[in-house]
Amino acid sequence: MRRLFSKGPILPFRKTPAAIARALAERDYKEATPVQAAVMGADAEDRDLLVSAQTGSGKTVAYGIAMAETLLEGAGTFGSASEPLALIIAPTRELALQVQRELNWLYQYAGARVVACVGGMDPSRERRELQSGVHIVVGTPGRLRDHLERRALKVSALKVVVLDEADEMLDMGFREDLQFILETTPPERRTLLFSATLPKTIVNLAQHYQRDALRIKTVGASEGHADIEYRAIRVAHNKAESAIVNLLRFMDPPNALVFCATRNAVRHLEAILLERGFAAVALSGELSQSERNHALQALRDGRARVCVATDVAARGLDLPNLGLVIHADLPNDAEVLQHRSGRTGRAGRKGVSILLVPNSRRRRAEEMLSRARVQFTWTEPPSADDIRKLDQDRLLQNPILTEPSSDEELSMANSLLAAHNPRDIAAAFVKMYRATLPAPEEIGEVFEQRGDQRGGRDTQGPREPRNRTERREQKFMPEKRTQSDRGDRADMPRRPGDMENGVWFKITVGRERNADPKWLLPEICRQGDITKKDIGAIRVYERETRFEVSPDAAEAFAAHVAERKKGGVRIFPAPDGPSIDTAPDTGGSAPPRKPAHGGKPPFAKNKNKHFAGKRKHAAKAKS
Repeated sequence: MRRLFSKGPILPFRKTPAAIARALAERDYKEATPVQAAVMGADAEDRDLLVSAQTGSGKTVAYGIAMAETLLEGAGTFGSASEPLALIIAPTRELALQVQRELNWLYQYAGARVVACVGGMDPSRERRELQSGVHIVVGTPGRLRDHLERRALKVSALKVVVLDEADEMLDMGFREDLQFILETTPPERRTLLFSATLPKTIVNLAQHYQRDALRIKTVGASEGHADIEYRAIRVAHNKAESAIVNLLRFMDPPNALVFCATRNAVRHLEAILLERGFAAVALSGELSQSERNHALQALRDGRARVCVATDVAARGLDLPNLGLVIHADLPNDAEVLQHRSGRTGRAGRKGVSILLVPNSRRRRAEEMLSRARVQFTWTEPPSADDIRKLDQDRLLQNPILTEPSSDEELSMANSLLAAHNPRDIAAAFVKMYRATLPAPEEIGEVFEQRGDQRGGRDTQGPREPRNRTERREQKFMPEKRTQSDRGDRADMPRRPGDMENGVWFKITVGRERNADPKWLLPEICRQGDITKKDIGAIRVYERETRFEVSPDAAEAFAAHVAERKKGGVRIFPAPDGPSIDTAPDTGGSAPPRKPAHGGKPPFAKNKNKHFAGKRKHAAKAKS
């Protein structure tokens, strides 16, 4: 297998059939991209190809050009449509339909009939189209296999098979379907395999189903996309949604794509954006094909500008004006990062890819960006003041103020000036302008200075146990660990940096319910809408836990927890401070009960039972 490295878009479209060249000229294709130039090289003629190229690098046009001469065999146009001559396999419905559209205009003057066979569409209609004759079939693995098994798709005349986004098809579990399809096609076919990355699984697949393949690796397959700017934004975990709102307001892209890890996260974020006033749609695996089509059409015609999606649902998605990608949840690895980010920065346009990074995952984000070989910058989320200032600048540069007005509009303007003060009219114009914009969010400082400098955990949060002894103490004797670590006993002096004038609250769980600061801390932050830096000392008692909240955040914290009516643990003010009686007030919780296991750690009872059983067994053996 030979390798060819393409250096740049320097070659015009040569050695292409006249019908293909005409279609390219009408679309204003003047220079070939690296992958397109590589497949037109002399080494690639009539050979199997194994191509690695970034998403958005012009792969569809590249393999359309690469297979044109093989399909036409020197003729100017195709003959009458009969059994298919080419089969293109794509991982998703959206990508397959996009490929169909691209090949329709590329082969329009060659007289090609291109049919798509994808899941979610009417299979009987597809079978009728296949029976009426076709030159090129584009489809997803599952639907193509179904047509093959029903003998609706005949592949005996195939000259070319193309696997588009092969790595994604393997990731999505289509290996068995791909193997079935490839093994039914004629062995003398050409096989063109295109993939954004070339992991070992793809190389093995190529070695099994290709013959003497030319390996083409274009610039950008191992380096970051040159047209994408990467940014990493530090954000507190409970402020991620506010950061997304401010990023969308500050960047104001024509279209934006926000990635979430789960379907529930997609639904939740879409609801938040709609509530804030954004024109947003969601894409996830639970949507029907009709719902997906409506969402995509809304993005294409401008009725929606923000798409919230999972990785799987966004595969094959092509939005021509996509200028911003936001990773609300970090990608699993560098390859997923590049797949997500590759949705922007296409066809010479610039794009921005932004990762929201909680402080606890900063190192992982840096390692992933390093493996992706991209240059990135650390920054903070835009503040509400930044957005308001930018809104003012955009208002002053609004085209509505510089475009010429009609006579009717000027007449109405004169009537307004006669009836109202010019200043009042300008103020009304500002109000109308702002009414159309979602309100920016107040985010505040993301980190404490000490935690930020170290790049580690927040200094007010509980530290992890260092050894087995501390882990056991944390599990079975949280009161002892909490007091010794934080210096919370009344007779112990406060350490430098401890919270002063903190306001005390109590939560209705204690040692008898395995209370642990590791899970109590996130629950407290969630219910009170605060961060770890606002929490000071934490004391775990038998039936409740008391903790300290900074005086600046205490009033808002009390209001938030008071609104909570039911569900989860309850939080109440503790006006008597950190001290507690032997029979504490549980704030309306169940009355005091006898401590589990008689106040002993749970393992003590099991240990005695274990030795009692051994003694009984020994006595029976002796008798």
